[in-house]
Order: sequence, then structure tokens, then C-alpha cells
Amino acid sequence: MSELLSPEILMSIMVAAMGGATVILFAALGELVTERAGIWNMGVEGTMLVGCLVAYLVMAGTGSPILASIAAIGAGMVAGLIIGFMTVTLRVDHFVTGLGFNLLASGLTLFWFRSYVGGGKPPSYSTIDTVPIPGLADIPILGQILFNQHLLTYIALLSVPVIAVFLRRTTFGLETRAAGENPQFLEAKGLSVATRQYAALLFGSALTGLGGAFLMLAFADQFRPDISGGRGWLAIVAVIAGNWKPLRTMAAVLIFAILDSLAVHAQGVGVDVPYQFFLMLPYVASIGLLILIRSRSGQPAKLGVPYLRH
Repeated sequence: MSELLSPEILMSIMVAAMGGATVILFAALGELVTERAGIWNMGVEGTMLVGCLVAYLVMAGTGSPILASIAAIGAGMVAGLIIGFMTVTLRVDHFVTGLGFNLLASGLTLFWFRSYVGGGKPPSYSTIDTVPIPGLADIPILGQILFNQHLLTYIALLSVPVIAVFLRRTTFGLETRAAGENPQFLEAKGLSVATRQYAALLFGSALTGLGGAFLMLAFADQFRPDISGGRGWLAIVAVIAGNWKPLRTMAAVLIFAILDSLAVHAQGVGVDVPYQFFLMLPYVASIGLLILIRSRSGQPAKLGVPYLRH
């Protein structure tokens, strides 16, 4: 255990945690906007998985991380359209829709991947490099943790204040929140509740797809079935644990990512503790956070409630 607490290993844990947090943070921010509009999108895991596969196929075929990211965003938006059609247009139960979509995505991605490989060896590629920020990356400790990361990590971190301002200071952001709090108010003003909910789903699913792309581009050179590994569920928990606020959601994501990075490093240094104990830490933390925030929920009033026009 002493090796795990050495300064070098602790630094490595924090650096890796920032990268790992990026995947969950994109999905969590997207889910935050979606839930603010009144939609429980339980299909985050499946959407991320679809983004992973599409990013892998495009990256393996073109070698372009930009094209892979754009394709994953597009795939995420298609997933958002499907979920939106079920929940907003057909008013199917949000939880049933999300769970069904996750099962569909798990089966389809496996089928498409096997069809693409055709029994041969899956193609691989080189993962993307980090982009150090000149000057800032040389700052002791913080420089390596915050300013020697991937470009998408910087974008994810900057997205937190941007989304906070969007939801609180912009007209469309306030209308998005109204869709989840008081949709009758939007209808009284002659505004479409469905349009705001579809827009939130498309935006949120696009971010989730981008999170899946980052997972493939930065950490994996080959696709594997269910490679998302529960990160979509952690994103949903992070939104709840963050009390539906961007900064608190980011804090919850960082906790999960640090614990996940700790589990990986514990296996690497050979800590004399069953590795399953470390693997369960992020999920134990998620349960603990949900228990702690149970009495101060900022959940939108109409979250998960199908809206019927009067």
C-alpha cells in the first residue's frame, strides 16, 4: 500500500483521473441539460457505446480523430432522436425507453463490430497525444495534472462554466429549464415544449457521443463489446449527486474518476488487496453520494413527466 501513496504514483493517479473524468464529464453535462428539460435519459450508456463504435470505425478507416469525433457526435444525435421520438412524441415511459435503448445498443454494436471484423483481426490505430499548454504545463504539480492533457479534456472543463451560463443567463437556456419545471409557462407564451426537449436531447446525446469518441481515441486502440463499462450510468449518478448543477456535477465526476484511476494503479503496483475492492470504489462512492444528497434535491419538478398539451 505504501507504493500507492508515493508522490510519483499519486501524481500519476491524478493525471490519469483527469483524462478518465473527461469521458464521464461530457456525458454528465449532456445529461444535465437533458434532465433540466424534463427528460430522464436512461439511454446514456447505450448512446456512449454507439459513439465508441462509430469513432472506432471512422478512426480505423481514416486515421482522423477529428472525423471520428464528428461521426461520434452525429451517432449520438441519432440516438437522441430515437429516444426523443419515444419519450417526447410517443410519451413512452422514460425509464423503459432508456433501458430498452441500452439493450438495443449493446446488441447492435456487437453485431456491427463482428460484421466489420468478419472473423479477422480487428484493426488498431495510435491513440491521440496530449497537448501541453505552453508555460502552464511547467507549473509544478498542477501543470502536469491540469495543463498537460488532451484537447478534448480542456474542452470538457471549459464546457462546465459555459453550460452554467447557458442555463442561467440565456433565453433558450431559461426556456430549456422551464420545460422541466413549468412547461405550461412555455405553452402560455406560444413556445413549443417538444422543441426545447428535442433540442436538449440532441445536445446532450451529442456530448455523450463525444465522450464515447474520447474513450476510443485516448484510451483504446480497438473496440470491445460494452467498452463503455458503466460510465454512462456514472454520468447519470453524477448529475443527481451534483444536485443538477454543473460545478457540483463536475465535482462528482472527479470523485468517480479519481477512484477509478486509483483502482487501475493499485493493480499496477501490486497492492496486497483484492483488486475487486478497488474496482467497486466508484460505484460505492456513487451510492454514498446519492444518500448524502437525498434531502436537498434540486431535481426539476416535471422531470420524467410526459407533457400533455392543454
